[in-house]
Amino acid sequence: MSTATVPTVRKGSAALVARRTAWGANALFWTAFAVLEGVNHGWLAALLAVAFFIAPDLTFLAGVRDAHTVERGQLPARAVPYYNAAHRALVPLALIALYTVAPFAWAPIFAGLCGWMAHISFDRALGYGLRTKDGFQRH
Repeated sequence: MSTATVPTVRKGSAALVARRTAWGANALFWTAFAVLEGVNHGWLAALLAVAFFIAPDLTFLAGVRDAHTVERGQLPARAVPYYNAAHRALVPLALIALYTVAPFAWAPIFAGLCGWMAHISFDRALGYGLRTKDGFQRH
């Protein structure tokens, strides 16, 4: 009688799948909201939504001078604080909450914040999170 090996399941893998699925749903929500704001409020709202969607990854540029000194997949330590600040979901979420109670309303800003939240949500859904001080992905 042969014994087949059964692959081991990592502890917490169901939680990991659930967390990534939730972030994926969140990404779709914020993307749809950003697109809706762009459609409803014109090209400037759409432009800011796209710009804020791209902007968090521009923090990589803070470490471009040291890029040749790090391993593949590692972010230069100089860029880590900027990267982590731009990839914390509470920052745009707090700004969205502030926007809803602020005495002014300008739809392009809200569209940009939706784009920013979409970016962070897509990153988390795809397994990219905050970085350690050394520039590696946190797990």
